[in-house]
Amino acid sequence: MQDWIIDIMNQFGYLGIALLIAIENIFPPIPSELILTFGGFMTTYTNMNIWIVALSATIGSVAGAIILYGVGRLLTVERLEWIIGKWGHVLRLKKEDVKRAEDWFIRRGTSSIFFCRFIPIVRSLISIPAGMARLRGGKFLLFTTLGTAIWNVVLVCLGAFAGAGWERINKYMDVYSYVALGAMAVIGIGFILWFIKKRKARSEIQNNDGD
Repeated sequence: MQDWIIDIMNQFGYLGIALLIAIENIFPPIPSELILTFGGFMTTYTNMNIWIVALSATIGSVAGAIILYGVGRLLTVERLEWIIGKWGHVLRLKKEDVKRAEDWFIRRGTSSIFFCRFIPIVRSLISIPAGMARLRGGKFLLFTTLGTAIWNVVLVCLGAFAGAGWERINKYMDVYSYVALGAMAVIGIGFILWFIKKRKARSEIQNNDGD
């Protein structure tokens, strides 16, 4: 895959970068780190400008995020409630939990969109719950663009700074990805356990009041 990505970037320049990053947002397994760091390296042996490389990548990222946001808009709360109603018992979820999650995202989702842009895989998928929660398009674009632009500028500059050794950056980014995803998994499990415990306590209170 790396050779294919590099060939496209060498052949199409800024347009290739924007296209690859847009695809990467929709299909996270495509490594954005490789695209961005090699894009930075390209500025050291071609007439490509480092800021236009970062801008092209940001345009591609936002375009891909908008597509996933649109997908999220199609996944209505009612559809999720039907899915949870049928299969939620496997994860001990209820239809009411969907509404609570939606309310939480509406209140605090904007900051999540920004910070999740720095976490591999999650940085792409966060656009879907934003669409499901019907987060205002202006807010979504603002925080998506800010987070994405910072991520892109940092990696493009690192690639330019590393020069011919740009591939070393990807090795460090692999470590960062494992640590970040591991931390997200721990936080996610902790949140689920806390949520289940809180809901159980609420149910016990309601049962005691009923008695």
